[in-house]
Amino acid sequence: MAGTSHHTLPLPRLDNPAKVLIVVAPYYKDIADNLVAGARAVLQEAGASDVLIEVPGALEVPVAIAQAHRMADFDGYVALGCVIRGETTHYDTVCNDSSRALTLLGLQGACIGNGILTVENHTQAAVRADPKAQNKGGGAAAAALHLIALGRRWGGERRDVGFRPQGEEIQLAQSGDGGART
Repeated sequence: MAGTSHHTLPLPRLDNPAKVLIVVAPYYKDIADNLVAGARAVLQEAGASDVLIEVPGALEVPVAIAQAHRMADFDGYVALGCVIRGETTHYDTVCNDSSRALTLLGLQGACIGNGILTVENHTQAAVRADPKAQNKGGGAAAAALHLIALGRRWGGERRDVGFRPQGEEIQLAQSGDGGART
């Protein structure tokens, strides 16, 4: 829309460098390469390191992030790829399911910047992926860095959420306080 301005937050300052996993689906290789270049430039500017992995398609991006979040040691994740509308409803499934899965992972504590483009045609994708134009890869990296910064800001505070793991309950009972918490 002409005349519309967008506000972009400055990159957060991190006391300790972040380690970020970039997961990209390179189905449209030219688009993916630009998304990765934009993401890496922003991560480098913030002093973060990155590891890049490729997966077959947009639906595999959240699966790879979920595996890494469970089994590896990353501070955050950048999800990159491109889904271009075709002649079938497969487009809707891939867009909705990949986005929903990334959101659910975020709600479970993963710091994810979503840079999976969902567009009507290759021209739209090219503009959005270009680091010198809309730089959506860089925007996804910035989003991940902001979430990492928030997590670190609040990381010292842990609150119960209405239940205790069974082992903790047993330890408290054996310590003589009957499992009471103050």
